[in-house]
Amino acid sequence: MLSKNEIKFIQSLKQKKNRLEQGLFIAEGPKIVEEILNSNFIVERIFGTADFFNKTTAIPAGIKQQIVTEVDLEKISCLTTPQQVVAIVEMDQTNIETFQNKDWCLALDGIQDPGNLGTIIRTADWFGIKNIVCSNDTADIYNPKVIQSTMGSFTRVNVYYTNLNEWMATQQVPVYGAVLDGKNIFNLEMKDCGIILIGNEGRGIRKENMRYIKIPVTIPRLGNTESLNAAVATGIILSHLIN
Repeated sequence: MLSKNEIKFIQSLKQKKNRLEQGLFIAEGPKIVEEILNSNFIVERIFGTADFFNKTTAIPAGIKQQIVTEVDLEKISCLTTPQQVVAIVEMDQTNIETFQNKDWCLALDGIQDPGNLGTIIRTADWFGIKNIVCSNDTADIYNPKVIQSTMGSFTRVNVYYTNLNEWMATQQVPVYGAVLDGKNIFNLEMKDCGIILIGNEGRGIRKENMRYIKIPVTIPRLGNTESLNAAVATGIILSHLIN
């Protein structure tokens, strides 16, 4: 049985400021926990039901494990329906200073919906994109909703946070910007590398970042909706730009 202090501590990691202070985040569900165990992330502790531990043999020696009841799992879970296991994991210390862009990468300008960010990370993983550079006001990758939406893809995609305007100014590869009045994405020739810049769900790309766009691109609209979901748009663009 979990103590009140243990429950309180785990619940505190739902808040960004507490995650940053502790350097820890929450991950849930057998699939995501398995992905983490097979990655370079360091797992501090795993809380799971007896059924979970009975079915799981992939937990390396040395990782603290604790059987919890369904009631306690509900108290520490971020999900409406808990999924057998909650892991406490150390944050990855990514450093934008060590990143040299020589391939395709995504740049996200103020993506604020955690579900959108998680889906974008998962989509990037599908298309082999290894790096995503985010503005500082983009949703936190370690938000439980982001982690859940990635379905484990965050373990294979590096996500950096920085002053996007300053970073874009230093880049030498072409920048493709998703805008409403750009070139038809279906008519563009595929290239070997570049930055694909995706803007905020409501305001789009900031004016200060628009100046770096060399190739404005758009997905032609056939219906009447005003705009596409940012994650959906990212997937369509990647499917037509990436070899």
